[in-house]
Amino acid sequence: MFEFAWPWVFILLPLPWLMRLVLPVADSGEPALKVSFLSDLEGLARRRARANLPAWRQQAPFILLWLLLLAATARPQWLGEPVPIAASGRDLLVAVDVSGSMDFPDMQWQDEDVSRLTLVQLLLGDFLESREGDRVGLILFGSQAYVQAPLTFDRRTVRVWLDEARIGIAGKNTAIGDAIGLALKRLRLRPAQSRVLILVTDGANNGGEIDPLTAARLAAREGVKIYPIGIGADPEESGTLGLLGLNPSLDLDEPSLIEIAEATGGQYFRARDGKELQAIKDTLDQLEPVAQQPTQARPAQALYQWPLALALLLSILLVARVLWPDHPLQRLFNKDLFLQTQLLPDWRQRLKRLRLRRRR
Repeated sequence: MFEFAWPWVFILLPLPWLMRLVLPVADSGEPALKVSFLSDLEGLARRRARANLPAWRQQAPFILLWLLLLAATARPQWLGEPVPIAASGRDLLVAVDVSGSMDFPDMQWQDEDVSRLTLVQLLLGDFLESREGDRVGLILFGSQAYVQAPLTFDRRTVRVWLDEARIGIAGKNTAIGDAIGLALKRLRLRPAQSRVLILVTDGANNGGEIDPLTAARLAAREGVKIYPIGIGADPEESGTLGLLGLNPSLDLDEPSLIEIAEATGGQYFRARDGKELQAIKDTLDQLEPVAQQPTQARPAQALYQWPLALALLLSILLVARVLWPDHPLQRLFNKDLFLQTQLLPDWRQRLKRLRLRRRR
């Protein structure tokens, strides 16, 4: 079905004519011609003025151009048949720690050592992209927390933003409380049936302005569930040491993460390798199922480019009319051809008679 998204634009249709009535006539700046037989030319001037009045053939191209521009501005579109889409009304944010310790390569995935952030990008990226019907978003946090991707149904784009996350982009520390507070700020404004925050970190809160437990209690009041995921191999099992000879997994504050989950009605998970994180992803799909009630939407195909293209073509023809007035094609538009063939010979005859009269 064809329709205009903004049909009210057509109220601007009489705007050019209103401007012509309101605005003063432009001064050409040319000096007036003073002749002694002005009274004899008044009748001739009135006749020329009547001949120069805009006729419908002269106005038609400009009227058509204005109509095409209005039609393009009104956003013409073709609406297709209604199609069902999955919509659960759930808002799901993933907050990922990108501090320096997340670059520690103590995780196993397909018999290879990978960094903690790389494993999160591989598995949680698949998790986000599979959340059909949910609005998903991404928060990156280090010394500060940032919204990398707002809540959206475009899961593919959120996956791309997660894949492009880099270590240290938000600072070297770990501001867990700020990440929860920022997620709460985004989720509390959404009238969703279920608000979920998945918090991925490998350390303890050592930055930011908000205490994580205080932020968790505020989240519980707003109905936000938090599922913390502590990532990193066990210190006694991992033989890889950091720059200072210590395993970063020693910094993981599991008691605080457990308390955050219990305060909000969520659940704490521990991911020591790729298999455990894969199992966590499957568990989250069971705890927070997707697509409860399907809705319908009508796909819209924009058509504004067609009237816009016609307006551009017509503008080019009107410009060509001025630049090449003698071209044979100009007979389609040039109304002055009548003046050149009919009026100008009459002018010459009248001027000859006036000169003869003055000589006598």
